[in-house]
Amino acid sequence: MKNVSLALQGAQMLFVAFGALVLMPLLTGLDTNVALFTAGIGTLIFQLITKRQIPIFLASSFAFIAPIMYGVQTWGIPSTMGGLMAAGCVYLILASLVKVRGDGFIKRLLPPVVVGPVIIVIGLGLAPVAVNMALGKSGDGSLVLVEQSTALIISLSALLSTVAVAIFAKGLLKLMPILAGILVGYGLSLTFGIVDFTPVIAASWIAMPNFVAPEFNWHAIAFMIPVAIAPAVEHIGDILAISNVTGKDYLKKPGLHRTLAGDGVATIAASAFGGPPNTTYSEVTGAVTLTKNFNPVIMTWTAITAIVLAFVGKLGAIMQTIPVPVMGGIMCLLFGSIAAVGLNSLIKNQVDLTEPRNLCIVGITLVFGIGGMAFGIGSFSLTGISLCGIVAITMNLLLPMPKTSNSEEIETSVK
Repeated sequence: MKNVSLALQGAQMLFVAFGALVLMPLLTGLDTNVALFTAGIGTLIFQLITKRQIPIFLASSFAFIAPIMYGVQTWGIPSTMGGLMAAGCVYLILASLVKVRGDGFIKRLLPPVVVGPVIIVIGLGLAPVAVNMALGKSGDGSLVLVEQSTALIISLSALLSTVAVAIFAKGLLKLMPILAGILVGYGLSLTFGIVDFTPVIAASWIAMPNFVAPEFNWHAIAFMIPVAIAPAVEHIGDILAISNVTGKDYLKKPGLHRTLAGDGVATIAASAFGGPPNTTYSEVTGAVTLTKNFNPVIMTWTAITAIVLAFVGKLGAIMQTIPVPVMGGIMCLLFGSIAAVGLNSLIKNQVDLTEPRNLCIVGITLVFGIGGMAFGIGSFSLTGISLCGIVAITMNLLLPMPKTSNSEEIETSVK
């Protein structure tokens, strides 16, 4: 009976994470069933490396949405996966440095003045895509997929439902605003008759997820590596959060080097199967806070449940029928929220933007990232988030520090 109880609690945790978990692959063109599989595998790997001491679940990282969209469009899914594997290796390098030198160097390498604007770019860089989809168009605005007035009704309903649940709901429901928005938007889409069930009818009940083997393209690798900056800092914030919830210092035991390594290997494994990069899920941390059940075995069952559902073919097919306006409405809040997290990190850590050094780093990072600046030599080029991340780190290392600095450790939570 105890195992049954743990399994049910694990399934409940997956339900909490489900909306965010499947939204990321839906937006980027990846397979939702693969995302479920790699979330489960990634969580089990994380537990193995951290000796199953932390009650936390890993799944699709929102910080990689823009880079994956660009990568899939530019180099295709296999090369994008190769780049993401390299990004996972960044975690392993950071884990090794933490092991050797302690976590203080991360504060010096990635202070709020660097990470804050990079996170803002991740959010605002996708704002046009969100608006286009909310209006019933393709992400680039070139195609009209749903008539605009109908699309606006659906997208705004999904958006307002997500906001309402996030603000007014109680208990576990409060932790599932994205899932609530998807359900409301999907229901309206059914009413307007814009849902095509052809993929569901054609799909088998039991089917192998559409795994994709990675390919290694140096352009994609160079593009993806700097993107790991924001999720690495997010990871630290999430580990601090779950430490506060359980009353245990996971930065010391099992240690930040182990948690970073676990996240990195989980991301490498996910990319090896063609899934989105993994990150620690703060939604599930919220559910752990609510239920007060800190047993890491529950997350083992959450992972097992995700792996089992990955082989339900019709589930993935249903995910593919979600109309564009539904996702567009939710994205308007999601991407704005990501940008707000970056802004909050600057405010929370009292980054003085009247200080010329800080103003230069933040200002140039924002304009380069949002404006689409590109540097290239021959066929090799850097643009977007990867470019602004490198620029921010380089400027922070080269520009002389002011006499006083308010930069402290950033504790953020991005998806």
